[in-house]
Amino acid sequence: MKAVKWLVAIALGAIVLYAAWIGVALYRLPPVAGLADPRMNLTIQVKDWQGQSHPYIVGPHNPWWTPADAIPAEMKWAVILAEDANFYRHEGIDVRAIKEALRYDLEKKRFARGASTITQQTAKNLFLTRGKTISRKIEEIYLAKRMEQELTKGRILEFYLNIVELGPMVYGVGHGARYYFDRPASALTPRQCAFLAAMLPGPQKVYNPYRHLDRVSKRSDMVLRQMRDRGVLTEAEYRQAMAETPNIGGMQKKVDKSFTGKVRRIFRNLFGFFR
Repeated sequence: MKAVKWLVAIALGAIVLYAAWIGVALYRLPPVAGLADPRMNLTIQVKDWQGQSHPYIVGPHNPWWTPADAIPAEMKWAVILAEDANFYRHEGIDVRAIKEALRYDLEKKRFARGASTITQQTAKNLFLTRGKTISRKIEEIYLAKRMEQELTKGRILEFYLNIVELGPMVYGVGHGARYYFDRPASALTPRQCAFLAAMLPGPQKVYNPYRHLDRVSKRSDMVLRQMRDRGVLTEAEYRQAMAETPNIGGMQKKVDKSFTGKVRRIFRNLFGFFR
């Protein structure tokens, strides 16, 4: 009996210590009120596809920064529908999505689905590491709730659209629009908006257009259908977008400059292969 009491006491003590540690961690998190200032610039760390960290400026001092009024409504809605359909309904966290994710993770016995809202992803990208731990998730939720209290939905979305990863050291829709389509974000067509949004779950692996262009194109079709169903696009605009094939000539040039492209050119020059 004494052994059981000791175990219970130890368990309760561990819980209290963990709760205290979480409390200190939350207290030490940076303030978010300053993010409301449109002149604000913040330096964060981002990683390239080789895993190396680089400083990255978030704000008007970044030449790729695209203010909200220069981002097409179709781009905003494509991302919302692809990533967080309840963005305008929740207050930072989507409880139903979290429950579904927990159920799925328990079935898989690993962190397979995150259920993070756009606000949570913005908080993570601005202030936290990419690690998948319970404590980091608690910090993410806490910051997301604070951001929803201090910032408008439009400001949160503006940050998100300027820091999402869309390619190798390509962050934000401003850079993504130039990188893939050689145009400013303000000139993106609905199809191009859907194409960029379709990459967001995993531009490096699962939805990497260099490797899985067909997969990205099919997901962009789904995003366009959602935009039509939500009234973002009329039926005529939807049909026009579906008939459009994204001009990926610029992207193919970048592929040709990659390691694979160099190897292909070497073989072509030496043996006349790949004609």
